[in-house]
This record gives sequence, structure tokens and C-alpha cells, in this order.
Amino acid sequence: MCPARRDLLQLQQTKQNTVINSDFQYVMPRFFIDGDLRVDQSLTLPDEVVRHAQVLRLREGDALTLFNGRGGEYQAVLTALMKREAHCRVERFDDVSRESPVWLGLAQGISSGDRMEFTLQKGVEMGVSVFQPIAAERSVVKLAGDRADKRIGRWQEIVQSACEQCGRNTVPAVLPILTLEAWLRQQREADARLILSPLGTQRLSDMAAAPRRAWLMAGPEGGFSAREEAAALEAGWTPLKLGPRILRTETAGLAAVAAIQSVWGDYC
Repeated sequence: MCPARRDLLQLQQTKQNTVINSDFQYVMPRFFIDGDLRVDQSLTLPDEVVRHAQVLRLREGDALTLFNGRGGEYQAVLTALMKREAHCRVERFDDVSRESPVWLGLAQGISSGDRMEFTLQKGVEMGVSVFQPIAAERSVVKLAGDRADKRIGRWQEIVQSACEQCGRNTVPAVLPILTLEAWLRQQREADARLILSPLGTQRLSDMAAAPRRAWLMAGPEGGFSAREEAAALEAGWTPLKLGPRILRTETAGLAAVAAIQSVWGDYC
């Protein structure tokens, strides 16, 4: 990515990383801190946060919200802002959670271009608890080795930024890439395992009880192959259909997440 485009994206993201505080009186910048936080702590802010603070034109005495992904958030005050350095004082801890009552994992077939990043960003906003990238047979993007590790790191940064923007204090993990075969062998604990399928007949409203933990699987461009879908059904996954229309990969998973949150989560 060229430096000019990177700076533009950083500016756009910085402007998004503000949320209205609980009494809806003013907008407060939110920043993720990868480390310990405690009340009465004097903290030197990371370089990336310094750059964001400068773009936002913050001043000494301005309020900040900090979180480290371990639950809750910390209210802080900016005590110094220089060209390459900034400091704040942590004043209060708020034990607030904005997680959905249903734990939801999204196993997403790796898609190309910006589609995967879009799915991750919006999935965080909609309450997905963890992301499992799936190297499906029809995935256009093939990732392995260092290239895969770098992409996972980039995806985790997107998830982190989305948490800053949407107010979540728990940062969903982006798990290492797996093939569908390897993923099915793991059979992670869940009350419901749903795979989006144009051949599915099951609807969310047909399910008797709301699950506390659910996994949702969505394919890449072109969907899962017949072999992959058959393997998932044999492993006990339920084929789920979202209406009569064919949805794109960047739409299907998110539409299903929204439906799950409406039926079982915190959208109702």
C-alpha cells in the first residue's frame, strides 16, 4: 500500500474511533492499549495512539477511553501531547460489557479483495465473538507460511480498530487459517452449528431453543464445494437457508449474523 493511501486510511479510521459515552453528552475517543491498565496509572501512549490523537487535534485535559481487551474500560485524561510522545493519567475503571448474550463464532471462507476485511470489520460491530478463516476449495486467495501469518496479523488489526469504533471491550480473536477438513475435525463446543447453504431448509425460527454458544459457517465466492458441504453435514452441521435469494460472500455471513442477533441475541 502506498504511503499516501495508508495515511488517508489512518485518518478515516481515526475519525471513526470515537464513541458517545454512556450519558450521550459528548463524543469520547477510544483507544486499544496492548498492556496492563490500572486506576491512578501514568501512561505513555503507544506511537499509533499518539498519531491518532494528533489527527483528532486533542489537547491536554481532554478525556480518553482506553481498553485492553480483558474486559471493561478505563477513563483517562490526556496530560501531555507532543510531536512524538503523549501521556495520560488513568482515573477510573468502568466494568461495562457490550457483548451479545449469544456467543457466536464465524467460520468464514477466505474471500478476495476487500471482502474479507469488510466481513471482519462489520462482524465485530454486529457482535461476532471469534473468527475462523477457512481456506476453502473455491477460495481465490491462497495463503500459507509467512504470507498467511502477515494476513492474520492484518486481520487482527482490523478487528481491534473495529472494537475501538463500536465500543466493544472484548477483542475477538482471528484464529489461524485452517482447511475445512481440519476445521471440522476440531468440532469446537457449541449448542448449534450452522452452515449457510442454498440447499438448506432449516430456518432459525424452526429451532426450539436459543443456543448460548453457536458457530456459523459461510463460504467464499462461489460457496463451498459439494464435497465440502457434504463433509460438514456428515459432521453434524445444520444447513441454514436465508430466503430464496443467492447472497454474495460478503453479504451472506453478515446477514446470518444479523438474523441470529435478532432471534437469539441483543437486536430484539
